[in-house]
Amino acid sequence: MTGLLSRGGSDAVALLLVGDELLLGSVADTNGAWLARRFTQAGLRVVLSRVVPDDVARIAEAVRALCAEVGAVVVSGGLGPTSDDLTRQALADVAGCPLVADDAAVAAITDWYATRGRTPDAGVLRMAQRPSCARMLVNPQGSAPGVRVEIGASVVYAVPGVPSELYAMVDGVVLADLMERVGGLPAHLSESFEVALLGESAVSALLGDVEALVADDPSTDLAYLARPAHVSVRLSVRDLDPAAAASRHARWSALVAQALGDHVMGRDGVTLPEVVVASLTARRETVGAAESLTGGRVTEALTSVAGASAVLRGGVVAYAGDIKQSLLGVPADLVRARGTVDPDVAVAMAQGARVLLGSTWGVATTGVAGPEPVDDHAVGTVHVAVDGPAGPVVRSLALPGERNRVRRLSSAHALDLLRRRLRSAESSEGLDR
Repeated sequence: MTGLLSRGGSDAVALLLVGDELLLGSVADTNGAWLARRFTQAGLRVVLSRVVPDDVARIAEAVRALCAEVGAVVVSGGLGPTSDDLTRQALADVAGCPLVADDAAVAAITDWYATRGRTPDAGVLRMAQRPSCARMLVNPQGSAPGVRVEIGASVVYAVPGVPSELYAMVDGVVLADLMERVGGLPAHLSESFEVALLGESAVSALLGDVEALVADDPSTDLAYLARPAHVSVRLSVRDLDPAAAASRHARWSALVAQALGDHVMGRDGVTLPEVVVASLTARRETVGAAESLTGGRVTEALTSVAGASAVLRGGVVAYAGDIKQSLLGVPADLVRARGTVDPDVAVAMAQGARVLLGSTWGVATTGVAGPEPVDDHAVGTVHVAVDGPAGPVVRSLALPGERNRVRRLSSAHALDLLRRRLRSAESSEGLDR
């Protein structure tokens, strides 16, 4: 390796996002997320990220600080034609080079405007300025060129903040230049474990022993990302030797999988509805839903997956008690004795859905979403049930949160119960063969 990116690791990159609008919250930061994903895909690591306002001193201060930490910094924003586009001046101040007009950039900007029947004014031509010690980066999607400047042992790439222009410049110019400077990267193997219906603290507790071992391995990382109704655990392994990386990754992956057990619903970003649809498709089986408090959320989640038409027979929103009885065959004496918020009612609904819709599996939800209790049942009292070839099973829950959260979690629990029943059926069939 060249050593140019050795600070923070040869594969380390920092991001600097410029713009008052980002700090005011008037514009969401999509560029930072895209850059992090793109560099990670290329085998690089984004180790630092900062957001600064449209202020020369603040931008310059951030560039200096990041260059002291890593060998490559990517700056997004502040290269346009208006008075608050100050990235060029900040880079000139840090590099100690005056701003000069780049003749090739002037010509490119003039041509860009001419093809649109316009003539650039003096403000627009400010975009052709660069620090005299820097070079311009061609922008294939817009009029504002980027800037590449070396500051000490670090390289700084400044690109426009317009997403389409940033994407084109990073993919077309920045990555190629950066990878050439690095000269080679460690092998990087990464996967995520998608854990259903556990919080980050619970997942971390399950992985406590593994985390203790990972702490002694500086080339292995475990990271957590909380998502709606599940947590992603990202395992990353790096090694200069690809074979060693593969061996170490296999070892760590097995340890993580063992610690998390059947809480793992899938790998690498798969969602709970996708897992259920894939399992039903592989088994050539179908499902029907009977929903009360979820109001169609279970069915909607399944239909969001391409190919669901092959496995989803349909759904019934049976909100009222008499509809549960007339459509789904829930026994009237059961409803009179216990009401509709009851585990046996959930089972009867699942069985009714299976019969009514002619499906292999039936899934059902009933409970109290709020905001007020129902009869003697507190908000968050929920029962979900699944009926299938091996008989019914029910899960009774006390869910936290406001109405929409209770409904969302109820749907997730219903799908997770179905996922587990499908997995159990697959395991049993495997033992029978």
